[in-house]
Amino acid sequence: MFWVFFLVPAWAIAGLACARLCVAATRAAESPAAERRAAARHELTLYEAAFLAGGPRRVADLTLVSMAGAGRLLLAHTGWATVVDPDGRDEMERCVLGAIGPEGQQRIAPVRASAAATVPVHALAERLTAAGLAVPTAARLHVTGAIRQVRAAALAVFALAVVALALHPREAGGALPVLAWFALPLALTLGSLAIARTEIHAYTRWASPAGRRLLGALGPALDQRDPLAAVAVRGVDALSDPRLRAAFAHGRTRQGQ
Repeated sequence: MFWVFFLVPAWAIAGLACARLCVAATRAAESPAAERRAAARHELTLYEAAFLAGGPRRVADLTLVSMAGAGRLLLAHTGWATVVDPDGRDEMERCVLGAIGPEGQQRIAPVRASAAATVPVHALAERLTAAGLAVPTAARLHVTGAIRQVRAAALAVFALAVVALALHPREAGGALPVLAWFALPLALTLGSLAIARTEIHAYTRWASPAGRRLLGALGPALDQRDPLAAVAVRGVDALSDPRLRAAFAHGRTRQGQ
């Protein structure tokens, strides 16, 4: 029965990890009634829709596409952005121009990364979080951290089971009882991961449930008459211009994004 000394830590690791995941998901799902009512009355801008659908980098993508469509920026299929008009019309455009730099030309990938990390994008995130439309950064990080801990717990339980079986003396009986006991904490962790994939995964995204409902309302606008709305919600893959798609794809290929 010495394998019990491996079973006890297996249960402890699995139980603590799954409990942390439950707590993190519960806190992420909390939404005061006042926030829900305010969210229902909110009308999304394209920048807000882009953030809720894809986070800070989606906002940068939308800005780049908008400026290119207006002729103020040239996005080459080779992955370079060139400034045509150096006067930004809003904060986001000025962030993109600042990321490109005074030389007026820069690769698209670092421009996206720099623009996504600017103060205006951070302020946009805070406004959406305060309105109950975006998942708070702390809550999202807690959920993703808890999911990683459950994955690590599943591997630890499996490893402890292997060690217990390797040290289990043959004269002490078959390995089936040992496997059965270790199968319980392993099933707990794997089941928690399966639930997280279907239910809790929503809280690792940018938009809260209220934010996702507002994004769904943009569905009728996602056609050729409003290509910027399609980019905001679906990303640059929704672009109809193959040269623009190539420009962004070139940056992702080189930077691993």
